[in-house]
This record gives sequence, C-alpha cells and structure tokens, in this order.
Amino acid sequence: MKVLFIGGTGIISSACTPAVIEAGHGLWHLNRGRSPLPAPPQVHHLQADIRDKAEVRRAIADLTWDVVVQWLAFTPEHISQDLEVFAGRAGQYVFISSASAYQKPPQNWLITEKTPLENPFWQYSRDKIACERLLGAQSEMPWTVVRPSHTYGPSQVPVAFGSWSKPYTIIDRMRRGSPVLVPGDGTSIWTVTHNSDFARGFLGVLGHPGALGEAFHITSDEALSWNQIYELLAQAAGTRPNLLHVPTDALRWRDEAEWTSLWGDKSHCAVFDNSKIRKLVPGFQARVPFAQGIGETVKWFDADPSRQQVDVEANEIWDRFADIYTRALEEAGGGAGRN
Repeated sequence: MKVLFIGGTGIISSACTPAVIEAGHGLWHLNRGRSPLPAPPQVHHLQADIRDKAEVRRAIADLTWDVVVQWLAFTPEHISQDLEVFAGRAGQYVFISSASAYQKPPQNWLITEKTPLENPFWQYSRDKIACERLLGAQSEMPWTVVRPSHTYGPSQVPVAFGSWSKPYTIIDRMRRGSPVLVPGDGTSIWTVTHNSDFARGFLGVLGHPGALGEAFHITSDEALSWNQIYELLAQAAGTRPNLLHVPTDALRWRDEAEWTSLWGDKSHCAVFDNSKIRKLVPGFQARVPFAQGIGETVKWFDADPSRQQVDVEANEIWDRFADIYTRALEEAGGGAGRN
C-alpha cells in the first residue's frame, strides 16, 4: 500500500511510522520539516504547512494514496480542507480523533465505541466530535476514525499534571522531593497506552475494508489508579513520590485551561473495551505494561542531559498551588495532606 501521514513526527505517529515501513508499505510524510526527530530513510518527505491549501496542493502534485492519515486535524475547518484537497486521492481517509470525546462524566464504567460522544467541559474534545460528525455526514471520502487515549512513548511522561513541552519536569520534581499534585484522592482508574502497542492495532486498520465508515479506540487493557501511575513513575526514577492530593475544582480559580482538560478527560475513570479493534485485527493485544514502558521512558531521559529540560514556569505554579493548599489544610486542622 501507499500511505500518507499528515504529520508523522508526534508521540503516536512516530511509533506508527516504523510499523508501516516494516509491514512493507510505502510511506510519505507531509509536514513542515521542522521536527528535530529524524524520520527513517525509507520515508518520502513532502514539505508543506498543512494549513496552507496552496502549499499542500503544490506538495502533493498528482500523487495518490491508498490511505491518508490525518494526525493534525483539530477543527471541522481542517477536515473540510482535507475533503477538498484530497478528493479522489485517497482510498481511505483516517482521522485521528480522541477518546476524550466520549461522554463526560461517563454513565457506564466501561467505554465502548457506542458510548455517546459528549464533552461539555473541554473545547478540544468538542472540536474532535464536530470533526467526526462532519466526516460522517459526507459520502465522497471513505473514512475511518481512530480514538487514542493518553498514549505515551520514550519522550513523553503520562501524568495528570505535567509539562507537555518539557516532560522531564515531573521526574526532576520527584527526585527533588517536591510535592507532586494528584487530582482528587488519586483513586480514579485511568488507562495509559504505550505508542508501540497503539501502532500494532493501528496497522491493522489501514486499508481494511471492514474499517470503512467505522470508529475504533486502540488502548491498553491495563487500568491503573493515578496513585499507582505516579508510584510506578517514581519507582522507575529511583525515588519515592511526595504526592499532594488536591480537589480538581480547586484548580478552576487558578488555571481554567488545566481544569477543563482534567474535567474533560483525566479526572474521570477511563476503562476501555477493545473488543471492536480485536475483531478487526485478530490477535491484537497490548504488550507493554506501564511499569516496563515508563521504565524505558525514564532511561531515555537519563541517557542524554539535553533531554532533561525543566519547565521553570510550571514548577513555580505547582509550588505556589502546593503551598496555598497545604496552608489551607493546616489552618483547617486537616494536616499537610501529603503522602
């Protein structure tokens, strides 16, 4: 098959790239060419800003693909442009949505692809829902929707409170003994998925006629509490975590963006039924337990000092919040509130 990735250098797509190549498919990346992460030499690179329609048209020229995978669409406008630019050029258009689109708060503990798409808290999720509905309302482009949920890899640390741009920050914070903020009492059940596991399931979706007009999530079957996730991260980092449990609502006055992403996603339990992807891809099974995956992540950061960047601004915000909340607990006679 001929496969085009719009993007191709993110946490998830960087694991899917070698999987597609190893399966013997031809792979193209369409992006701005600015990522510091080198693509494998087998990848054909097309350079363009995906938001610039004229640039994209020039870059793709008269090329066609069996599958076009859109990793970088976040609003219906992005989908509309793709439907126009890639009309007649793709046998299958795969839109990477998000499992955060599922109903919040969930009315059933087990999430399936039939779980309603409804998120009143997070605009990001509502935009993904709108993208899915736009795709489903048209019949010209054969489509498939894939919904990842908190997928991580060697260069990303999957936590509730973290720095996306400088993920090593949380490891450094743990090693220094600074308080690590955990939403609620840390007992909410959450699912984190290693990017190599996602790639194994994702590969089976590409070019599969049974995937057309369908949506799938691809996740691990391992469900851990937030406390367990932080404890396993600390163990991998060779330390013990100083956890500070904070009510999610308390964040609203301090950081509305953080609050909406938590209430729109990570504050709720998320356990997924992967029966649908297994039916399409027999034998699919997540193989990387979190203890193993996060250990590899910590080793990746420790292997190169240039990767150990710390988000000073985020640390200052977390420290201020921890001081305020700890003082409030002490004044209320509730103790420090830390583990």
